[in-house]
Amino acid sequence: MNEKPVVIIGAGPAGLTAAYEFIKIGIRPIVIEKADKVGGIARTEYYKGYYFDMGGHRFFSKVPKINRLWQEMLGNDLLKVPRLSRIYYQGRFFNYPLGIMNTLLNLGFIESLLIPLSYLKAQMRPYPDEDTFDQWVSNRFGQRLYEKFFKTYTEKVWGIPCSKIKADWAAQRIKGLSLMAAMINALLDIQKTKTLINEFYYPLKGPGMMWQRFQEYITEGGGLVLPNSEVTGLRHENSSIVSIEYLNDNKLIETSVKHLISSMPIPKLISIMKPDPPDKVVKAANRLSYRAFIIVILILNKKDIFPDQWIYIHSPDVRVGRIQNFKNWSAAMVADTDKTSIGMEYFCNQDDDIWRMNDADLIDMASGELSRIGLAKVSDISDGYVVRQPDAYPVYNEGYKENLDVIREYLVTFDNIQSIGRGGTHRYNNMDHSMLTGIQAVQNYSGAKHDIWNVNEDEEYLEEDRKTPDRRIVLENILSKTFAKMDKLAFATAVGSVSGLLVFLATIWLVLKGGEVVGPNLRLLAQYFPGYTVSLKGSIIAFDYSFIWGFLFGWLFAYLRNLFLGLYIFWLRKKTEILTLKDFFDYL
Repeated sequence: MNEKPVVIIGAGPAGLTAAYEFIKIGIRPIVIEKADKVGGIARTEYYKGYYFDMGGHRFFSKVPKINRLWQEMLGNDLLKVPRLSRIYYQGRFFNYPLGIMNTLLNLGFIESLLIPLSYLKAQMRPYPDEDTFDQWVSNRFGQRLYEKFFKTYTEKVWGIPCSKIKADWAAQRIKGLSLMAAMINALLDIQKTKTLINEFYYPLKGPGMMWQRFQEYITEGGGLVLPNSEVTGLRHENSSIVSIEYLNDNKLIETSVKHLISSMPIPKLISIMKPDPPDKVVKAANRLSYRAFIIVILILNKKDIFPDQWIYIHSPDVRVGRIQNFKNWSAAMVADTDKTSIGMEYFCNQDDDIWRMNDADLIDMASGELSRIGLAKVSDISDGYVVRQPDAYPVYNEGYKENLDVIREYLVTFDNIQSIGRGGTHRYNNMDHSMLTGIQAVQNYSGAKHDIWNVNEDEEYLEEDRKTPDRRIVLENILSKTFAKMDKLAFATAVGSVSGLLVFLATIWLVLKGGEVVGPNLRLLAQYFPGYTVSLKGSIIAFDYSFIWGFLFGWLFAYLRNLFLGLYIFWLRKKTEILTLKDFFDYL
């Protein structure tokens, strides 16, 4: 190893990608991982021959480098899977993405009528400010649909009222949504999306295969991956991290550090720094919070339960938030093809009663809820297993941004530390976004100036796809800038004035020219302009008539031009909204 090694904390997608990039440039890093296996929250767990995913991870990215990297790592072991998922709400299953007939039949005629009326009300009287999630959704879908459809599931996931969730979470994850987009999508069945909807890639035996392959590449390249190792201290001097302490097999080890990249949750990072950071930084870190996650695996003595990969559970009658059917992700995930493994997902805080519940009680609760939903009988369940995941989702609660700014300002004072990944930037990033932070961290080590803290849905395409942005967005921007809204009054006045002046000057010129018969052809205007003659008086009359007709024509032309151009830009914008809408609940 190097005399002063590069150290990476965390062997999740972000940390492993950073380590992989270091190996490619000839640097052999040390990767320290607290868990017994790599992958972080994207790992694959194993129980009695059954593989299961911690939440269900689809492999798709619009960053070409990430897609190539996945294919390079797994090749034929990266399966293409047709997607099927639904929403369970009020005892019924809704197709997802939404279909018009299925939605109408499940909601009923009256409710299907009231929801658009609520939407129209929201358009006429929207919330003037969109500070919170409930305001953001209500402005786009109407209060009625928000309360009946979005509120319950969102609060299950985050554990706080929607009025306490900051709207910038929605701004990062789910831009440009509206009920109009949903209705157009359902009616026209638009399938092409910015994220993979109808099919996705998935490793043969779960996402853990991907990260194990990364681990093999890193170790073959001379790097070191240390599972079951917990970082306990970071020593710093003169604005540099000088050494790191960690426990490995109950042995405390200290190693010097040339450069540190951390994907651990920010509060944990701040808490282990020695000397302690300033009080305001410690307090800011303590105010950041993360949502925990529990998955209860149920083994059923049934070959087929339901055809979906996963189902969103919007019903407030049960605590489960999402149900996975791992057999439908990949047949290789189950040990016995005559059986099915189901993942019951619960979102909670680490001080909640459900987090403290023993495994047997969790399995009993999950079994009862699966039966209550009507997907299986308790008697069908032969076994169960529980996995708890702390610090799974960074919470966008009130004041989080201000607290994050305090921490960020402190960390940038160090010249050899970078914080990456979902936990390390306190951003609810997708898997490919987290990997991108790892790539950019290594590029920064080599002299680049990436702002890792802002890698999100906007940054998704910046690295290699910036040359091929979405054509609809580009066209909309060009049309908006090139064909600005035409001022009807100004254009009408200009057309009227020019028309009037042309006829006025033509008449005056003929009068001055004189002759036996003055302006025989121009006299024909009298048929359209009553009182007109080729005379000084007639020139004024002609000016008046020409101005009025030119004004009317100019106003109508400007009006129709603005209308049709506006409708076209509106359609482009709505198509973009539709593409985003389809993955709404995947982003919660």
